Amino acid sequence: MRDGAEQTLDFRVTGMDCGSCAGKVQRAVERLPGVQRAEVALMAERLRVRLAPGGISADEIERAVRAIGFGVTVQDAAALAEQPCCAGDHAHHHTHAPAPYPAPAGAQPWHRTTKGRHLIATGLLLGLAWAAKLALPGDVAYGAFVLACVLGALPVARRALALLRAGVPFTIEGLMTIAAAGALVIGAAEEAALVVFLFAVGEMLEAFAAARARSGIKALTALLPETALLVHGDHTHAVPAATLRPGQTVRLRPGDRLPCDGRIIAGQAGLDESALTGESLPVLRGPGEAVMAGSICTDAVIDVAVTATAGENTIARIARMVDEAESARAPTQRFIEGFARVYMPVIMALALLVAVVPPLALGGAWGDWAYRALTLLLVGCPCALVISVPAAVA
Repeated sequence: MRDGAEQTLDFRVTGMDCGSCAGKVQRAVERLPGVQRAEVALMAERLRVRLAPGGISADEIERAVRAIGFGVTVQDAAALAEQPCCAGDHAHHHTHAPAPYPAPAGAQPWHRTTKGRHLIATGLLLGLAWAAKLALPGDVAYGAFVLACVLGALPVARRALALLRAGVPFTIEGLMTIAAAGALVIGAAEEAALVVFLFAVGEMLEAFAAARARSGIKALTALLPETALLVHGDHTHAVPAATLRPGQTVRLRPGDRLPCDGRIIAGQAGLDESALTGESLPVLRGPGEAVMAGSICTDAVIDVAVTATAGENTIARIARMVDEAESARAPTQRFIEGFARVYMPVIMALALLVAVVPPLALGGAWGDWAYRALTLLLVGCPCALVISVPAAVA
């Protein structure tokens, strides 16, 4: 980057399925030298980094994000010019087009994703271990559960170690790794393998929910047609919908989708507005009535006067509000995230005390109290707490 000048870089980050994932990316990037601010939009899969003069390069940021288990690519500068900025900057960008949302991960079958393959492998290993328990000697069955636990927990442990190196020590991955390792130490291999499998199920469900949400937003922003039928006197010709300006007139034929917000100036037709309003039946609209971009003309030809540019139509405003709502976290969300950062080390410290103090001070059995400490780690995990507020906000 140029010395003496600030720079803002945008990246597409894949693999984020919840607010906790976005928080890990943000904290890891903010710790890099020269980073003044990092903002993560979960649904748009976007990371926006503001760098101080003479700061680090985009390649170094990409390496830091990949190191903690997420995919990342820097976004094209031309595309960035069309994106609305995050909260706090949006007042200067209201004429831009809606934020380009990436193709949803749900377009790929779940069993072909990294998390899907991990879930299948973990489930198969656990199933084989249970089969070994029924048909083979006890030692062999126990070894099968150990193998299922170790192989299932290995990717999780790698992510925990990478996050630890990136300065994010207290994570659900770290808690799971400690709990699984401890369970193996005290001889509870079957329980450890089951917990690892359930963790994989939870991650897959998070990924599925995030993909569904992105699919909905992507479908909304894809409603607008690429071309419009512009009226010139007694004839019409096709033009790019993005070039339409207020005051121009477009013609809508039966089956056409309205490319802009406007007002009917000639004709009367039923408009299918279900994609925007949920109304299942076409609504009759006539001269003088306002109509919304994305509506479908069902039964007649109408002429519509354009009243808003492409960046200011109804769909663009919805997409922009979603984008800004993600960047401007609610006060409750900020409180929950701050609370979790304190809560997680407290739970880990309490689990350590439960494992050590009773055996040393009261003569309790080490195995019993270690088991109770591991139970406390799993029950006290705040992952659901951290995810709940972003889910409610979304």
